[in-house]
Amino acid sequence: MKNNKSGLDIDLGNRCSQIAYNWAQKTFSNRPPGGGNPLLLVEGAFSNIMDFKGVKIGMSSDGIGTKIELAERSGIYDTLGFDLVAMVADDLAANGLETVNFSNILDVDHLDADIVDRLMKGLHDAANFARIVITGGEIAELGERIGGYGANMHFNWGATGVGILPEGQPMIDGSRIAEGDTLLALKSRGFRSNGFSLLRRIMQDAFGEEWHKTAYSEEMTWGEALLAPSLIYSPLIAALQKKGINLKGIAHITGGGIGDNFARVLKVSRLGALLDNLFEPLPVMRKVQKLGQAPEEQAYRFWNMGNGMLLVAAPEDAEKIMQICAADNYQAQVCGIIRKRANIEIHTKGMFPRKIKFPIY
Repeated sequence: MKNNKSGLDIDLGNRCSQIAYNWAQKTFSNRPPGGGNPLLLVEGAFSNIMDFKGVKIGMSSDGIGTKIELAERSGIYDTLGFDLVAMVADDLAANGLETVNFSNILDVDHLDADIVDRLMKGLHDAANFARIVITGGEIAELGERIGGYGANMHFNWGATGVGILPEGQPMIDGSRIAEGDTLLALKSRGFRSNGFSLLRRIMQDAFGEEWHKTAYSEEMTWGEALLAPSLIYSPLIAALQKKGINLKGIAHITGGGIGDNFARVLKVSRLGALLDNLFEPLPVMRKVQKLGQAPEEQAYRFWNMGNGMLLVAAPEDAEKIMQICAADNYQAQVCGIIRKRANIEIHTKGMFPRKIKFPIY
């Protein structure tokens, strides 16, 4: 039923909510009762009711920002769920927490059931990859308050995740980091969900308003290349912990790049780091940096530059970590060392290689 005064189609709204719930319900078996699922399904409840039975928990909230515009430009919506899960679950993983449930909020200007279906299918696929239950969500139709590119449904998408600390595992907070510890980098497969305002400005300056249609290669456009879904690291962190690896610190490389995010890990120990063997920037990152003539300090501050997560571990654990990563189809390499000097020194491998230093506040 459409309310002529408000412009809302109640039946369509209910249909979209049912679509979202149907996809979420398919994830419930990922963590059955007794298997780490703290959700109590209470009929008629307006919120998730959780019994954690004394288990340490954490919560994290995030969104995918203006990467949404690339989906609007390209018409590809079923990969954004990987970005949303990665932004939330990998923040929890950075403290050793395994994300068990997830609630999302989709704010739209108007409803399009097909786009909602594709978004939620992607979230379902990402949740299955990370073994997460989608326990709640809301779709809000906000009219002109939500804008975007083109004539299709415009939206903002955010989420909150709840994570638990596995029994017997210490919280990973950087307090156990020591001089001489080894740093390992986990390779990313794209820009993830950070720095897209700068990316879009570079693209528009280089190719004009329809930049997303410009060929990146023979196989894809720039819009498709920049929309590469985020690799989710949280299942790997859980696997490393379950196999007895003593991770001392983890930095999820999001907005602020390596310097800002790794500095948060090193604050407690008051130690510094030398990173002289990071993964090289992905080809798409090199091309963007060249197009925008972005200096190294800017590139490594806005983007992950090929390194989506950093791990701190004892030197004797490095080889085993890399073996576990390879077995789980993640690429890892030793990239540096913890030292006394109170800064983070990065030997960059961008378009203009140099040594840059970031302070630890």
